[in-house]
Amino acid sequence: MRGDGMYTNKDTKKVFAGGLRIGGGAPVSVQSMLNIPAHDINGNINQAKRFESAGCDIIRISVPDKESVKTLAALKENISIPVVADIHFDYRLALESVAAGADKIRINPGNIGSDDRVKAVAAACRTAGVPIRIGVNSGSLEKNILAKYGSPTPEAMVESGLYHISLLEKFDFDDIVLSLKSSDVTKMYNAYVLASQKCRYPLHLGVTEAGTAENGTIKSAAGIGGLLLRGIGDTLRISLTDDPVKEVEAGKRLLKALGLRDGGIRFVSCPTCGRTKIDLIKIAAEAEKRLENSDKNITVAIMGCVVNGPGEAKEADIGIAGGDGCGVIFKNGEIIKKLPESELLDGLIEEIEKM
Repeated sequence: MRGDGMYTNKDTKKVFAGGLRIGGGAPVSVQSMLNIPAHDINGNINQAKRFESAGCDIIRISVPDKESVKTLAALKENISIPVVADIHFDYRLALESVAAGADKIRINPGNIGSDDRVKAVAAACRTAGVPIRIGVNSGSLEKNILAKYGSPTPEAMVESGLYHISLLEKFDFDDIVLSLKSSDVTKMYNAYVLASQKCRYPLHLGVTEAGTAENGTIKSAAGIGGLLLRGIGDTLRISLTDDPVKEVEAGKRLLKALGLRDGGIRFVSCPTCGRTKIDLIKIAAEAEKRLENSDKNITVAIMGCVVNGPGEAKEADIGIAGGDGCGVIFKNGEIIKKLPESELLDGLIEEIEKM
């Protein structure tokens, strides 16, 4: 625990979803959720493979009925990353999902009925070594908690989370992950900060119903990024109304921007100004596209003029700086080549491939 009373991701309890370590100083992992109809086995397998190829660490699938458990089982046979079964009310689906090989269960024990049901789910998960994620959402808090606080405040969200946690702890189950999501960035941020002061369980971060690709990414980066900078958070999902593969890509980019994930190129590019005399916007976009699958752990700068590069971009490993219809390639702050604008990008790629 830090001096400010918070449990950071170095301090949280360590749990395992399959072979993936969560909490206890493990790298922050990226999660997304399949959006193919749950009974479409082949469709879900194909989308899951796309997630896997994009670098997703954990996949979640909705399990609304017994038939969809077959899809979960098929996923386990066809992909190598952990699969989370998302269940709302029927405890029997949790038991069947564990039996089918789920690596993690997302369920709120307060929603599934009697103590006997909670005990049965806790026992099955304990035997199989499967953690349970409790998912609190500001839009669906318990009526008594809402009555106490008057609205879904951060304090109300945390109280709800601790209530569900207590139901599992009652049966000596503590392989727990907690999420406290809201579409309100400030509310979710404050809820997670408060939770980090109240318990040591790993936290799954997310802004729920964040929106379309652009707005949702901005909202998620603000809330999730702010928490990660404080050391809060063990897994994350950037929820977007779009192709969920974009969630994976955005999550990885966020972690890379915060210095929490290595691998792949980090891009630096200037916003352009009246000094720019090359088509920098086009060059930067093409550079990102052509290098998106590179595994080189380097920083590449795409700068519009000599003011921004190589001077201000001298910490980049390599980059270009535009001139009047031409530009220079620089490496570790030193100019190594001058080329016409039409050859700049190819020249840059060629030099990167040598590194």
